[in-house]
Amino acid sequence: MGVLRIILTMDIIQILQDDYQRFPVNQTYSIYAEDVYFQDPLNKFQGVERYKQMIKFIQTWFINAKMDLHEIQAFGDTIKTEWTLSWNTPLPWQPRISISGWSELKVNADNLIISHIDYWHCSPLDVVKQHFWQKST
Repeated sequence: MGVLRIILTMDIIQILQDDYQRFPVNQTYSIYAEDVYFQDPLNKFQGVERYKQMIKFIQTWFINAKMDLHEIQAFGDTIKTEWTLSWNTPLPWQPRISISGWSELKVNADNLIISHIDYWHCSPLDVVKQHFWQKST
């Protein structure tokens, strides 16, 4: 990997750090390829416009959505992030939901993200259960 590629990857890492901090508002979609592939345990689709719609859904329906970035690293053409996503669900008791996981993002030669795959440290059923059975602290 050339020096310029490393510098550009570092720019993407800074942008991602900033995006995680203000998630889900004012995300930087210009770092994604038009046909970016996205996958998580509930979704699988292609296209930056569909990705924008998913973020807009989170922004519209999740209360106090927050994305805590724990770690971000680049390995060649791959960026890996460790994070925790949390929000309050708009139910009368507004449970606080939390998903920890990691993302693997692939970057192409034009330094655009072409693949964004999220993995969770829990099952989708575990997320549903949080709406009804909160862990005691």
